[in-house]
Amino acid sequence: MTVGLWSDEGMTTLYLFCSAAPPALEVADVIADAQARGWDVCLGLTPSAHRWLEPEVDELERLTGHAVRSSYKLPGEPDEWPTADAILVAPATFNTVNEWALGLTSKFVVGVVAEAIGKRIPTVAMPCANAAYVQHPQFDRSLDVLRAAGVSVLYGPGGFEPNQPGERRAEGFPWGIALDEVGRIILRASQPQCERESD
Repeated sequence: MTVGLWSDEGMTTLYLFCSAAPPALEVADVIADAQARGWDVCLGLTPSAHRWLEPEVDELERLTGHAVRSSYKLPGEPDEWPTADAILVAPATFNTVNEWALGLTSKFVVGVVAEAIGKRIPTVAMPCANAAYVQHPQFDRSLDVLRAAGVSVLYGPGGFEPNQPGERRAEGFPWGIALDEVGRIILRASQPQCERESD
């Protein structure tokens, strides 16, 4: 395992949040890739994604060393996770993207990333929606809102490009691009302000 970018302060913590789209079924491999980059991974799932992955939750908790979360903690319960240094929301479904942009936080993962905007936690989103869904006018508006709020949205060339309904992506979901972007924003956030402004 490589050394985390902020290893002098402890391992870099990545919150990986998945909503219910087929790439979520690949999450164990994604966690292993992130850990190989030196990151401590905490996995959060939307309720539907949790149902999809329920048979694997015990193994995913063993892999990450943290509870897999899909719901808010009760008042008075301690936080189970270390503080996030960065967040990756992928796959981010049509529903998750719109709820996030509109501030509808009934779901745990959406609540965390909505608050992360105000906390200035570096956040990457990679949508996963088919070509029919993305024609809805709210989708582009939601992406614009998230970008304006400082979220790095990987959509279009160089990110996720939508497939037709019912079609599988021959090239697969671009997880590597998403993790590379997480590494970039973590490095950028660790630089002094004057260096960031000169980029």
